[in-house]
Amino acid sequence: MKHFTKLTAAAALLSATAFTGIAQAGSLQDPAVEAPVAVPAPVIAASGDWTGFYTGLQLGYADVDGAGALDGNDNSYGFHAGYDYDFGDFVLGGELDYDKTDVSLGGGAASVDSVARLKLKGGYDLGNTLIYATGGVARADTSVGNETGPFAGIGVAHKVTERFTVGAELLEHRFSDVGGVAGNDVDATTFSLRGSLRF
Repeated sequence: MKHFTKLTAAAALLSATAFTGIAQAGSLQDPAVEAPVAVPAPVIAASGDWTGFYTGLQLGYADVDGAGALDGNDNSYGFHAGYDYDFGDFVLGGELDYDKTDVSLGGGAASVDSVARLKLKGGYDLGNTLIYATGGVARADTSVGNETGPFAGIGVAHKVTERFTVGAELLEHRFSDVGGVAGNDVDATTFSLRGSLRF
Protein backbone atom coordinates (compact mmCIF):
# COMPACT_ATOMS: atom_id res chain seq x y z
CA MET A 1 0.00 0.00 0.00
CA LYS A 2 2.82 2.37 0.85
CA HIS A 3 4.41 1.58 -2.49
CA PHE A 4 1.16 2.44 -4.29
CA THR A 5 0.82 5.75 -2.37
CA LYS A 6 4.34 6.76 -3.32
CA LEU A 7 3.71 5.96 -6.95
CA THR A 8 0.46 7.93 -6.91
CA ALA A 9 2.16 10.98 -5.34
CA ALA A 10 4.99 10.82 -7.87
CA ALA A 11 2.53 10.58 -10.77
CA ALA A 12 0.54 13.53 -9.43
CA LEU A 13 3.71 15.61 -9.08
CA LEU A 14 4.84 14.71 -12.59
CA SER A 15 1.40 15.57 -14.02
CA ALA A 16 1.34 18.94 -12.26
CA THR A 17 4.78 19.84 -13.61
CA ALA A 18 3.82 18.81 -17.14
CA PHE A 19 0.55 20.77 -17.06
CA THR A 20 2.34 23.86 -15.76
CA GLY A 21 4.82 23.72 -18.68
CA ILE A 22 1.99 23.20 -21.18
CA ALA A 23 0.01 26.06 -19.71
CA GLN A 24 2.97 28.41 -20.00
CA ALA A 25 3.80 27.27 -23.53
CA GLY A 26 0.24 27.72 -24.72
CA SER A 27 -0.32 31.09 -23.05
CA LEU A 28 -2.30 33.59 -25.11
CA GLN A 29 -0.12 36.42 -23.88
CA ASP A 30 2.68 37.41 -26.27
CA PRO A 31 6.16 37.05 -24.87
CA ALA A 32 7.93 40.30 -24.06
CA VAL A 33 10.41 41.26 -26.80
CA GLU A 34 12.92 44.04 -26.25
CA ALA A 35 12.91 46.72 -28.96
CA PRO A 36 16.20 46.99 -30.86
CA VAL A 37 18.29 50.01 -30.00
CA ALA A 38 18.41 52.39 -32.99
CA VAL A 39 21.94 53.58 -33.77
CA PRO A 40 21.94 56.85 -35.76
CA ALA A 41 23.93 56.81 -38.99
CA PRO A 42 27.10 58.87 -38.77
CA VAL A 43 26.87 62.27 -40.45
CA ILE A 44 29.90 63.10 -42.56
CA ALA A 45 30.18 66.87 -42.72
CA ALA A 46 32.85 69.18 -44.06
CA SER A 47 35.19 70.46 -41.40
CA GLY A 48 35.13 74.12 -40.41
CA ASP A 49 38.94 74.35 -40.46
CA TRP A 50 40.05 76.60 -43.34
CA THR A 51 43.81 76.16 -42.90
CA GLY A 52 45.59 75.00 -46.05
CA PHE A 53 46.43 75.61 -49.69
CA TYR A 54 43.76 75.90 -52.39
CA THR A 55 43.53 76.49 -56.12
CA GLY A 56 40.69 76.82 -58.59
CA LEU A 57 38.93 78.58 -61.45
CA GLN A 58 36.60 81.56 -61.73
CA LEU A 59 34.11 82.88 -64.24
CA GLY A 60 32.93 86.47 -64.07
CA TYR A 61 32.08 89.85 -65.49
CA ALA A 62 34.11 93.07 -65.71
CA ASP A 63 32.68 96.59 -66.02
CA VAL A 64 35.13 99.44 -66.72
CA ASP A 65 34.22 103.11 -66.26
CA GLY A 66 36.80 105.64 -67.36
CA ALA A 67 37.27 109.27 -68.26
CA GLY A 68 35.45 110.44 -71.37
CA ALA A 69 34.48 107.50 -73.57
CA LEU A 70 36.77 104.96 -71.86
CA ASP A 71 33.89 102.68 -70.85
CA GLY A 72 33.24 99.03 -71.58
CA ASN A 73 32.35 95.62 -70.20
CA ASP A 74 32.85 91.97 -71.00
CA ASN A 75 33.01 88.48 -69.51
CA SER A 76 36.13 87.24 -67.73
CA TYR A 77 37.61 83.89 -66.77
CA GLY A 78 40.71 82.84 -64.91
CA PHE A 79 42.35 80.91 -62.09
CA HIS A 80 43.48 81.52 -58.51
CA ALA A 81 45.74 79.95 -55.88
CA GLY A 82 46.30 80.82 -52.26
CA TYR A 83 46.74 79.81 -48.64
CA ASP A 84 44.50 80.39 -45.61
CA TYR A 85 45.25 80.05 -41.91
CA ASP A 86 42.36 79.54 -39.49
CA PHE A 87 42.92 81.13 -36.05
CA GLY A 88 39.55 79.93 -34.75
CA ASP A 89 36.97 82.62 -35.44
CA PHE A 90 39.27 84.60 -37.74
CA VAL A 91 40.89 83.47 -41.01
CA LEU A 92 43.84 85.23 -42.64
CA GLY A 93 45.15 84.40 -46.09
CA GLY A 94 46.93 85.45 -49.25
CA GLU A 95 46.11 84.77 -52.88
CA LEU A 96 47.26 85.27 -56.46
CA ASP A 97 44.67 85.35 -59.22
CA TYR A 98 44.54 86.06 -62.92
CA ASP A 99 41.57 86.99 -65.14
CA LYS A 100 41.53 86.97 -68.92
CA THR A 101 39.07 89.36 -70.55
CA ASP A 102 38.59 91.54 -73.64
CA VAL A 103 36.97 94.78 -72.51
CA SER A 104 36.83 97.25 -75.39
CA LEU A 105 37.13 100.89 -74.24
CA GLY A 106 36.05 103.98 -76.13
CA GLY A 107 34.62 102.09 -79.08
CA GLY A 108 37.88 100.20 -79.63
CA ALA A 109 40.34 103.02 -78.92
CA ALA A 110 41.79 100.85 -76.14
CA SER A 111 41.13 97.49 -74.51
CA VAL A 112 41.77 95.66 -71.26
CA ASP A 113 43.12 92.18 -72.00
CA SER A 114 43.80 90.75 -68.54
CA VAL A 115 44.10 91.57 -64.83
CA ALA A 116 46.43 89.93 -62.30
CA ARG A 117 46.02 90.46 -58.54
CA LEU A 118 48.03 89.98 -55.35
CA LYS A 119 45.52 89.70 -52.48
CA LEU A 120 45.45 89.80 -48.72
CA LYS A 121 42.28 88.27 -47.19
CA GLY A 122 40.79 88.47 -43.72
CA GLY A 123 37.47 86.96 -42.75
CA TYR A 124 35.16 85.36 -40.25
CA ASP A 125 34.88 81.57 -39.87
CA LEU A 126 31.21 80.50 -39.72
CA GLY A 127 32.05 76.78 -39.82
CA ASN A 128 31.56 75.57 -43.39
CA THR A 129 31.15 79.16 -44.65
CA LEU A 130 33.80 81.88 -44.75
CA ILE A 131 32.96 85.55 -45.32
CA TYR A 132 35.90 87.86 -45.94
CA ALA A 133 37.20 91.22 -47.05
CA THR A 134 40.11 91.41 -49.45
CA GLY A 135 42.44 94.01 -50.89
CA GLY A 136 45.76 94.42 -52.59
CA VAL A 137 47.42 95.39 -55.85
CA ALA A 138 46.14 94.69 -59.37
CA ARG A 139 48.00 94.91 -62.67
CA ALA A 140 45.91 95.43 -65.80
CA ASP A 141 47.33 94.56 -69.22
CA THR A 142 45.84 97.06 -71.69
CA SER A 143 46.42 97.91 -75.32
CA VAL A 144 47.97 101.24 -74.23
CA GLY A 145 50.31 99.76 -71.62
CA ASN A 146 50.34 97.95 -68.29
CA GLU A 147 48.70 99.77 -65.38
CA THR A 148 49.00 99.05 -61.65
CA GLY A 149 46.50 100.12 -59.02
CA PRO A 150 44.83 99.18 -55.74
CA PHE A 151 41.66 97.15 -55.34
CA ALA A 152 39.37 96.11 -52.49
CA GLY A 153 36.31 93.94 -52.15
CA ILE A 154 34.34 91.27 -50.37
CA GLY A 155 33.83 87.55 -50.86
CA VAL A 156 32.25 84.38 -49.55
CA ALA A 157 33.29 80.73 -49.76
CA HIS A 158 31.32 77.65 -48.75
CA LYS A 159 32.59 74.08 -48.27
CA VAL A 160 30.50 71.65 -50.30
CA THR A 161 32.83 68.85 -49.19
CA GLU A 162 36.04 68.77 -47.19
CA ARG A 163 38.05 69.45 -50.36
CA PHE A 164 35.72 71.44 -52.65
CA THR A 165 34.40 74.98 -52.12
CA VAL A 166 32.23 77.32 -54.14
CA GLY A 167 32.11 81.07 -53.70
CA ALA A 168 31.73 84.55 -55.11
CA GLU A 169 33.75 87.76 -55.07
CA LEU A 170 33.01 91.42 -55.79
CA LEU A 171 36.05 93.65 -56.35
CA GLU A 172 36.50 97.38 -57.03
CA HIS A 173 39.71 98.52 -58.84
CA ARG A 174 41.28 101.94 -59.42
CA PHE A 175 43.83 102.72 -62.16
CA SER A 176 45.24 106.24 -62.55
CA ASP A 177 46.78 107.97 -65.57
CA VAL A 178 46.08 105.10 -67.96
CA GLY A 179 48.32 105.19 -71.02
CA GLY A 180 50.53 107.78 -69.33
CA VAL A 181 47.88 110.48 -69.71
CA ALA A 182 47.38 112.59 -66.58
CA GLY A 183 43.82 112.45 -65.32
CA ASN A 184 43.02 109.44 -67.50
CA ASP A 185 41.64 107.44 -64.55
CA VAL A 186 39.70 104.20 -64.79
CA ASP A 187 37.52 102.38 -62.25
CA ALA A 188 36.78 98.71 -62.81
CA THR A 189 34.26 96.50 -61.03
CA THR A 190 34.50 92.73 -61.31
CA PHE A 191 32.17 90.00 -60.08
CA SER A 192 33.15 86.34 -60.23
CA LEU A 193 31.87 82.90 -59.28
CA ARG A 194 34.61 80.60 -58.02
CA GLY A 195 35.25 76.91 -57.50
CA SER A 196 38.29 75.72 -55.53
CA LEU A 197 40.03 72.51 -54.48
CA ARG A 198 41.60 72.59 -51.02
CA PHE A 199 44.64 70.62 -49.88
